[in-house]
Amino acid sequence: MAAYTHGEAVGLIWSIADLLRGTYKAHDYGDVILPLVVLRRLDQALLDTKPAVLERDAKLADRGIENREPVLRSVSGRSYYNTSPLTFDRLLDDEDNVPANLRAYIEAFSPNARDVIEKFGFDTQIDKLHGANLLYPILARFVDVDLHPDRVSNLDMGYLFEELIRRFAEQSNETAGEHFTPREVIALCVELLAAADWDRLSQPGAIVTMLDCCAGTGGMASVFEEHLRARNSRARLIPHLQEINDESYAICKADLLIKGQDADNVAFGNSLTEDAFPNRSVMYALTNPPFGVDWKGYAGPIEREHAELGHDGRFGPGLPAKGDGQLLFLLHLLSKLKPYDHATGTGGGRLAIIMNGSPLFSGAPGGGESEVRRYLIENDLLETIVALPDQLFYNTGISTYIWVITNRKAPERAGHVQLIDARQQFRRMRKSLGAKRNELADEHIERIVDLYHGLDADGEQAKLVPNHRFGFRRVTIERPLRARYEGGAAAVDRLRTSPDWNAAQVRKSDADRAEDILAGIEQVVADLPTDELTTAEAVTRVKETDGYTALLKKAKDAIAAALTVPDPDAEPLVDAKGHPQPDPDLRGQETVPLPDTYQPNDDTTDVLTDGVEDHLKTEVLPHAPDAWVDHTKTKLGYEIPFTRIFYRYQPPRPLAEIDADIKQVEAEILQLLAEVTE
Repeated sequence: MAAYTHGEAVGLIWSIADLLRGTYKAHDYGDVILPLVVLRRLDQALLDTKPAVLERDAKLADRGIENREPVLRSVSGRSYYNTSPLTFDRLLDDEDNVPANLRAYIEAFSPNARDVIEKFGFDTQIDKLHGANLLYPILARFVDVDLHPDRVSNLDMGYLFEELIRRFAEQSNETAGEHFTPREVIALCVELLAAADWDRLSQPGAIVTMLDCCAGTGGMASVFEEHLRARNSRARLIPHLQEINDESYAICKADLLIKGQDADNVAFGNSLTEDAFPNRSVMYALTNPPFGVDWKGYAGPIEREHAELGHDGRFGPGLPAKGDGQLLFLLHLLSKLKPYDHATGTGGGRLAIIMNGSPLFSGAPGGGESEVRRYLIENDLLETIVALPDQLFYNTGISTYIWVITNRKAPERAGHVQLIDARQQFRRMRKSLGAKRNELADEHIERIVDLYHGLDADGEQAKLVPNHRFGFRRVTIERPLRARYEGGAAAVDRLRTSPDWNAAQVRKSDADRAEDILAGIEQVVADLPTDELTTAEAVTRVKETDGYTALLKKAKDAIAAALTVPDPDAEPLVDAKGHPQPDPDLRGQETVPLPDTYQPNDDTTDVLTDGVEDHLKTEVLPHAPDAWVDHTKTKLGYEIPFTRIFYRYQPPRPLAEIDADIKQVEAEILQLLAEVTE
């Protein structure tokens, strides 16, 4: 049979999907067509060695050998095999028993190939197709599709399969983005990831290892391989892929099978809790994790690893809030990069991860998100962040960013993070696909990569920012509590309404007289003056009350609160050492940048206080002369204020220009009214 072009093959297979019209919704066509494409390709790829496999399988069975898989793989010349006497074509010989024969044929595949078909959920489709009298006609049409490796190469087969995946994904715009990253966005990730390495990757026989822990349908690996082969046809990409969604996993693994690659490197499961490659390190890692996905449901293993292994595990730097696990995937990928040997300048790895804006700034200083950012920046791992245009993805129009991280940062980038504002690098699509209305053209990708190489320190679209500029101190500003002491009936009412004023706040040894103790203290408070009551009088009188020593701390605090009435005109209250007591209602916080002398991983007292008092004098005391800094509450934080860094002031239009526009509009309105009334 003569080989046909890639477009002809896609068109022929796409036309078969028309048979499903009416029985299936358009976005479900892939549930039938994709697994059948896989079966057809695998079947034809095994035809030449099928007799030898059957013969060897029979001999091994006669000898009682149960683990025949390694031998049969070798005989088939592939990473998979099939031990059924049936072929795809011969399934049509017995029209009445097609469902049973098809199931037996699938069952005879090697475990790795059978796993793909099972994860597709194709077994349920067999009954549905048979019941609608579609199974036989569709198989008959697939017999006419020639996917033999002699006529469709592994590379062309990969393109064909990918094109079908994209078409079926576009039929369901609402869910496509969950498991399908736009090809041009992946291309940009790959070009940024390997931007400084293409000379090395172009060497003859280059072997490149990569990892995608949220592999989806395998698009990251496919595009990486395409870009690698475009520069080096003799290079070999060894992908390591993990995916949690059944169908996406099946598509991903099938893609490697039909391209002749080792599909055993595609794993199923949650990469955060079931790391499929625990002892594997790679040169490159890239992924597009789910945005804002709650990880509370499987937090146990992650929290245990963080607590028990610390930095010897994946999550040592910190754990983000359970409402968003994006930074967990980043840390997971970071742990997979090859170590860098500083002595020899060899090894090391790079990763690119697509995330929304939340990881740039979410979390309080000292919290998990801030600590992850601090770890990346202070260890000089964060190289570049690219702000992408919005409306690039199928199921979300929000702003997205590519983070590039490496443990072998180039000397000219040391101590800095490059920020690239690519939000205007896009073109509008002629036809929207769900939320995707914009796309990156080749010239936009080239422009962004040029900005990456340019290292413009202070341009409008790219800036090179020193690491310490992302750090800050969050300091607590206190002001004195100004209040007076007041007894009487109002104080008793305040005391009785306190949640901590009850019999449970009396020592167990005095529980039998708890009510009497509370009543006695209430009477003392009622007898205290309602004005001109000093601290000494209030404290002394109450403390002398019978049973006061039997109160627990919360009850004693409730008494003090009931006797205290805020009064801005009163003198500040002081503690036993004469220090002013802070007023919680007036407490505030200030953000103070790190000093230029800051050294990474240094959070000593000197660093936390350096320059803070100067900030207090210039920014706070002019407005609140009685304020002070509580240095014990100061926390070190990190955030990446991308929008603020690229903010450009736009002066307002001159008033005369605005006034002229208003007069012009008024004139136009009057003219229209005149035309209407004529």
